[in-house]
Amino acid sequence: MAAQSRSPPLLLLVSSLCLWSSVTVLGLNVANAPAEPPKQPDVRAVDHLDAPVAAAAGASQPRRASGWKLAEEAACREDLTRLCPKQTWSNNLAVLECLQDRREEIELAPDCNHLLWNYKLNLTTDPKFESVATEVCRSTIAEIKECNEEERGRGYLVSCLVDHRGNISEYQCNQYITKITSIIFSDYRLICGFMDKCKEDINSLRCGSINVGQKDAHSQGEVIACLERALVRQAEQQERVHPIKEECQKAILRVAELSSDDFHLDRHLFFACRDDRERFCQNVQAGEGKVYKCLFNHKFEEAMSEKCRDALTTRQKLISQDYRVSYSLAKACKLDLRKQRCSLDSSLPRAREARLSYLLLCLEAAVHRGRPVSGECQGEMLDFRRMLMEDFSLSPEIVLHCRTEIEAQCSGLHRKGRTLHCLMRLGRGDRSSAVDSVCQSALQTLIQSADPGADYRIDRALNEACESVIQTACKHIRSGDPMILSCLMEHLYTEKMVGDCEHRLLELQYFISRDWKLDPILYRKCQGDAARLCHTLGWNETSELMPPGAVFSCLYRHAYRTEEQGRRLSRDCKVEVQRILHQRALDVKLDPELQKRCMTDLGKWCSDKTDTGQELECLQEHLEDLVSSCREVVGNLTELESEVRVHVIKKPFKLK
Repeated sequence: MAAQSRSPPLLLLVSSLCLWSSVTVLGLNVANAPAEPPKQPDVRAVDHLDAPVAAAAGASQPRRASGWKLAEEAACREDLTRLCPKQTWSNNLAVLECLQDRREEIELAPDCNHLLWNYKLNLTTDPKFESVATEVCRSTIAEIKECNEEERGRGYLVSCLVDHRGNISEYQCNQYITKITSIIFSDYRLICGFMDKCKEDINSLRCGSINVGQKDAHSQGEVIACLERALVRQAEQQERVHPIKEECQKAILRVAELSSDDFHLDRHLFFACRDDRERFCQNVQAGEGKVYKCLFNHKFEEAMSEKCRDALTTRQKLISQDYRVSYSLAKACKLDLRKQRCSLDSSLPRAREARLSYLLLCLEAAVHRGRPVSGECQGEMLDFRRMLMEDFSLSPEIVLHCRTEIEAQCSGLHRKGRTLHCLMRLGRGDRSSAVDSVCQSALQTLIQSADPGADYRIDRALNEACESVIQTACKHIRSGDPMILSCLMEHLYTEKMVGDCEHRLLELQYFISRDWKLDPILYRKCQGDAARLCHTLGWNETSELMPPGAVFSCLYRHAYRTEEQGRRLSRDCKVEVQRILHQRALDVKLDPELQKRCMTDLGKWCSDKTDTGQELECLQEHLEDLVSSCREVVGNLTELESEVRVHVIKKPFKLK
């Protein structure tokens, strides 16, 4: 933001990285006369600031004011010789990067740790730091209006460039700001306001020492990692033992967002996944969140280390709380979010609009209504919808409200969506094994956010179980087409169906059948009729007067009206209603109204009827014995079934 519209400097949010934070708190003094920056912009320009910085850091007196080198300091000479290639010794930033990116088990000498910490702090607080940025980033500053308007001499310019580093195309400027960012993120105490905002939480959560003496790069990364784990754990607990302050929550998420383009900046994840990155993503270029995405895709590989998998899961949970923690998703969908009015209140940086589920629901609603959403954004959405279906733990509501069911009946099935399908199986079971209503609601909400009905491939468990059936029975349908699910339903009890596919399919269809919007073809063909006849709202909106489960009942009541009765369905919608009725006749649990009203009678009269359509036939045979509410719905279905049968004789139903 421009300087004139800014709140007082001391109230700056953590959205800016404070490169000029007070160093007197730590008992350090910055020299007042740094050397002039070079005339020609160069990433190595920072070396010309090193003489005064070195003096303030406690280094031995350099021989040449402008030529001080970390490599020449006795405190680090042994570590440098042991760990860093000789060609890096002439560049202080290269030396710094080498030493702070060493393997976790390798320790530095205490004097070297002390020297590096003071050097970094004094480097980032030197007043000439901005002068170097002004030279190196002259064109970039002119291009980025927000940075060009920043007040000079107070640290705001470099903070702005760090915030906008994803938009920097100027090579030397990009390199310079990238190096500076790596210095800042190597220690949480260099991030503006973070220590002030989170000091109490660090202590109460026992996340590590905030003592100045603790300067190891690895332990500093653990402090933020500890706070991140506490933040995601807080969302999964009913009772909060140590609630994190709101300002610290914002700071944690903002730091995660600022490190979202380069996994080197997430120090804990970088060290936890270093070997896995080499194993799975060696050829993936760093930057723009590409390494994160690659590691996410390999998260459930057997060769993935547990410590890396845990670190990746924590980051994914942060993305669930705030989609901006994913650089690729935020970048790809930025314009689409604006066009579809998904972020109406930009003054509330951590409002509900930041939740991943809200973003997915809003943009999915636009897609289902036929509004344009860029292919790049839809691709990112597909990745994260698949991610939600693969790992139940990324939904805090599932963890919170389904904990009992998971521990009792679904433990040990964590990978590839198996836990979620276990819960879905319990959700469609009889009363003895049914899940709690709050857990059921959490499952329904997750299914709507992931929207697997639009693309079966999102549901990895179903995709793997049904691959052979799709290749034989549905090979004429394009991969990813929503009609694949209808095709599978048509072959539900045929010789082409296999057991695992049948189970996974019915588990998913149970939840799709309870919200008409989750069948994308039905929604596309019937949304006009539903609005006209059933007074429905938008795709991601609900109404107490017409809940999602009641909309289909409303539609089929209008499906077979005569012209004299009026208010009939359109032809296209009627065809889709007939398709759904045809599928629901295969399994009574796919008809929410029938299952709800007839649960007692099904157990009483039809418990031994398990083959295709037998349960409904059994209820029809015992029509006079049924309770009144069940008798009514079975009678209506029998009447509709006869009308559908007449229609099918005249014009056989088939998949398009």
